[in-house]
Order: sequence, then structure tokens, then C-alpha cells
Amino acid sequence: MTPRQLFRTVALAEAVTWTLLLIGMFLKYVTKTTDLMVTIGGGLHGFVFLAYIATTLMVSLDQRWTGKQVLMGLASAIPPYVTILFERWAQRRGLLKSKWRLSGAKPRGGPEKLVTGVLQSPFMAAAIAIVGLGVLFTVMVSLGPPTEWGS
Repeated sequence: MTPRQLFRTVALAEAVTWTLLLIGMFLKYVTKTTDLMVTIGGGLHGFVFLAYIATTLMVSLDQRWTGKQVLMGLASAIPPYVTILFERWAQRRGLLKSKWRLSGAKPRGGPEKLVTGVLQSPFMAAAIAIVGLGVLFTVMVSLGPPTEWGS
């Protein structure tokens, strides 16, 4: 999978899970019928949000984005659907190439070595990422919403 394909896929997934969460919030707070969709949509969205952050960092390292571009990519995950707009913006500016730069280059520093390792063993990296994101997600769910941290 190319950087362009990976980023586009995860950006779209992040937007789809936003939709699920928003539907769940509508059902819970407006129609007051069920909160099941908040649980499902919120859980999926939280997991995909973390995957989007990880993907943004990996692609930005490989494609040598500026700090401002990285921050814009990360911030695009906060408002609903902005990941799609950012992906289109990044594509138009040539920030999402069809080849991984680090798949054939010598990495410089720890972060680039990490990306190179992921590119050399994508299935192992995916398994580690899923487990890592799962652990992080579980910790975050157990902590509850930030509004409950001080309670």
C-alpha cells in the first residue's frame, strides 16, 4: 500500500467513524432512544482516531512534511470530517506520494528507523500496532471521558 492509499483509507475511516459517533449522540441526546450507538460509534471512533494519528506521523516522517503540515494533519482529526479535507489538500500539494521514500533510503535517526522497520515488515508492524493501539484504547476507555477525571 502506498503512502497516498494508506493515508486516504485511514482519513476516510476516521470520517466514517465520526458519522457513527454523531448518529449515536443524536439517538442518545436528541431522540433519547438508546446510547448503544454512542458506545459502539465512540469505541470505533476512538480506535480509528488513534490509528489516524499514528498514520499521520508515519506518513509525515516518510514524506518529510514540515512541522506545520504535521500539526495541520493531526489537528484535522479533531473536527468531524476535516481529515478528508486535509487529505485532499495534502494530495494537491504533493505531500502524499505513490512510493515510500524510506523503503529504499537509509534512515536517519530513530523515528525514520521505526518507519523503515514498519515498511520492511508490514504485517508484523500491523500486528504490533493493533495490539499497541488496543492497549492504549483500553487504558483510555477505562479512564473515561476527560470530564470525569476530576470527579
